[in-house]
Amino acid sequence: MASRKPGSARIARRLRTKRSIRKKVSGTADRPRLTVFRSNRNIYAQLIDDLRGHTLASASTLEEGHDAPNPLAAGTLVGEKLAERARAKGITNAIFDRNGYRYHGRVKSLAEGARKGGLVF
Repeated sequence: MASRKPGSARIARRLRTKRSIRKKVSGTADRPRLTVFRSNRNIYAQLIDDLRGHTLASASTLEEGHDAPNPLAAGTLVGEKLAERARAKGITNAIFDRNGYRYHGRVKSLAEGARKGGLVF
């Protein structure tokens, strides 16, 4: 019997959920898809036009000037920064793609920060 990596079932479940979400959610130039990627240390967000395959705006905790006291605050700051960049490009509506992650913690704080910054989804 082959041994499995620790956590591989969890990763497989997230990828199944991700595929299920992507079947239903697609972004356009008028209403791009706001997708979230969460690593152990950082969080990333992008606004994607799926029809053209272009990233319209992005933000992450790796950028200069990022100084949040905790991960939840970091998610909120990234969401606000993304919303600011989206407004500069004339984008006000988006479709939220949680990318298979549960809607809590850093993912939820990013979504709330984006809403606070002016994005509607």
